[in-house]
Amino acid sequence: MKILGLTGSIGMGKSTAAAMLRRLLRVPVHDADSTVHALFARDGKAVAAVDAAFPGVVRGGAVDRAALGAKVFGDDAALKTLEAIVHPLVRAAERDFLARHRRRRTPLVVLDIPLLFETGGEARCDVVAVVSAPAFLQAARVLARPGMTRARLDAVLAKQMPDWQKRRKADAVIPTGLGKGPALKRLKALVWAVREGKWPQMNTDRHR
Repeated sequence: MKILGLTGSIGMGKSTAAAMLRRLLRVPVHDADSTVHALFARDGKAVAAVDAAFPGVVRGGAVDRAALGAKVFGDDAALKTLEAIVHPLVRAAERDFLARHRRRRTPLVVLDIPLLFETGGEARCDVVAVVSAPAFLQAARVLARPGMTRARLDAVLAKQMPDWQKRRKADAVIPTGLGKGPALKRLKALVWAVREGKWPQMNTDRHR
């Protein structure tokens, strides 16, 4: 079984790329963000620990993500505490996903991890693809989200590896700035190459 790591900075179109892989190319995808949502949902595995560490953020048996965000935003110590709770649970879910598909002899799976390079996750992947778009488009996408400000965007970007560095480290770059068509075409080529064990250097942006 081959493991394709999918990553990209905020607003680059990673969720759209993951949806294409799952729905159009029929590749199983483990979504780290969706796992976190499940962990924070009513009676989720992270709820009790988050409640103990951040009193007042659990309401109706689920973590109020806005209240939790207010607690950890700009507080590195609080963020590390939260990561120490969440990351092991996400990794456990990922291991279950991989084990399940190994038993099924699935030829290719995707690990959708926003901070893949930042956390050393590339070591668990055979190939890594990064989604990328021009900075102006990235900012426009993110600032259109409810409650998002330039200061919040800058704070998120400060904790993420720069896009140019991700492109240099990745095996393939998936462009999302020109619409879904070019992105899907690149994904199809990458999936074929990985499945066939013929992934040449597809990353034309790597040395820019």
